[in-house]
Amino acid sequence: MILSIESSCDDSSLALTRIADHKLLFHTKLSQDSHHSPFGGVVPEIASRLHAQNLPMLLEKIKDFLCATYNTRTPFAPLKAIAIANRPGLSVTLSEGMCMANALALSLEIPLLCLNHLKGHIYSLFIDKPTQIGEGLGVLLVSGGHTQILHIRDYHHITLVAQSLDDSFGESFDKVAKMLSLGYPGGPIVESYAKNYSGTLLPMPIPLLHDKRLAYSFSGLKNAVRLEIAKTQDNLSKEQICASFQEAACTHILHKLRIYFQQYSDSFTHFGVVGGASANTLLRTKIESLCQEFDKTLLLAPLEFCADNAAMIGRLACEAYAHKEFSPLSDTISPKSFPEDFYKDC
Repeated sequence: MILSIESSCDDSSLALTRIADHKLLFHTKLSQDSHHSPFGGVVPEIASRLHAQNLPMLLEKIKDFLCATYNTRTPFAPLKAIAIANRPGLSVTLSEGMCMANALALSLEIPLLCLNHLKGHIYSLFIDKPTQIGEGLGVLLVSGGHTQILHIRDYHHITLVAQSLDDSFGESFDKVAKMLSLGYPGGPIVESYAKNYSGTLLPMPIPLLHDKRLAYSFSGLKNAVRLEIAKTQDNLSKEQICASFQEAACTHILHKLRIYFQQYSDSFTHFGVVGGASANTLLRTKIESLCQEFDKTLLLAPLEFCADNAAMIGRLACEAYAHKEFSPLSDTISPKSFPEDFYKDC
């Protein structure tokens, strides 16, 4: 089995995944939301300190599970590799996970797998199941730090088709929630306010509506929200603003996805939606309709594995282990993906 570690941002998580059948055996996670909520977003130094506290506690849970399962005094003996997400993410938090990964791999004398966090999100679609790429797989990745359209031919061929020019989809929800003093994380809060509103929506700009590029942008929409907030501050207006913003943001996502479907429809049969912000109900509903229109099979990660987690890293690690993509012990981390992680052309 593989022990996987996730510490790319503000979620501390460890998991055990069986290599033979990709079965998730154990998963544990500690969220830091309550610590960052007063600041309206993630504070890197706080996140790093909490990882330093949380990761050893989670490792004890892993140890207890292995001891109970295998009735042995050498709980880590069944491990065949250690997997760590070492990119992209916050450098100060990636370092905490990397320190643990190096220490475990060195002391246990087993291979280390350094993996791309975003690729982990893709493989969240296949936790506890075989890979379903078919004749091709299109993926929308929406999270607090990234908004991307990815095209997958196989494990080795993943193309970055489109990404945000500025804010991400998830980040824009966080910032709208902060402007409205609603708390953090903004995604579920803004969505809950939007669900409570059933009246007329405010006119919001759809970013890049007349731009033929496959790209996303949320800075202009965020500014439009700021202007609306300046007009009034009662509770009803907050619901109206949230609903109007969410509709415009999802419409923007769908507008560019439609272009992708039209241009690349012949090269994929399945379409997946991953990342923390993929839990948004309105977005899922709109994408489901789009997939039905283009006769594509929609794949969705379980809600519990949409946000950052070690289970998705473990599932990706099974593929990396099969391809013997082992890494030397090092402190190599990166706030961005490596150039070789994704292709530029399908």
